Amino acid sequence: MYLPRISFIASKTATRFFYQPQFLVSTTHLYRGLATKSKDDVSLRIKVEPIKRHNEPLDRKRARLIYQSRKRGILETDLLLGGFAAKYLKEMTPEQLAEYDSLLDELDWDIYYWATKNYETSPIPEKWKNSELMKKLQVYAENKDKKILRMPDLKEYQ
Repeated sequence: MYLPRISFIASKTATRFFYQPQFLVSTTHLYRGLATKSKDDVSLRIKVEPIKRHNEPLDRKRARLIYQSRKRGILETDLLLGGFAAKYLKEMTPEQLAEYDSLLDELDWDIYYWATKNYETSPIPEKWKNSELMKKLQVYAENKDKKILRMPDLKEYQ
């Protein structure tokens, strides 16, 4: 009998508290844990500081990059980077591996939009505009052979 009244009072109190200007942020920002007043969405992205790996052996680095390419969390990026890694990772130099490693630190959808040249949705940063690795990934993403993309078998990475 009193339950509707209690929930009304609770919701009214929550509304007064959370909709004050200093607390008003979008749900996206709350989800990301970034309740700031900045209007620049690029600065509000989740950016987890990558683990610094010093003196990592090349075979271990390649194995880690294969895993990170295949297990991104977004199927489109998994397929794109998984196939790209299967085709090119084994022949990359240590410098190219370091560049690819830093690419994998970017957000999944950003990588996907940059690879498919969808710069209106996600503008490409200066760091990647003239990157040979990014150009190679963009050519791979064009899929000129019109192959049906699937996750490569692990033996294709060797």
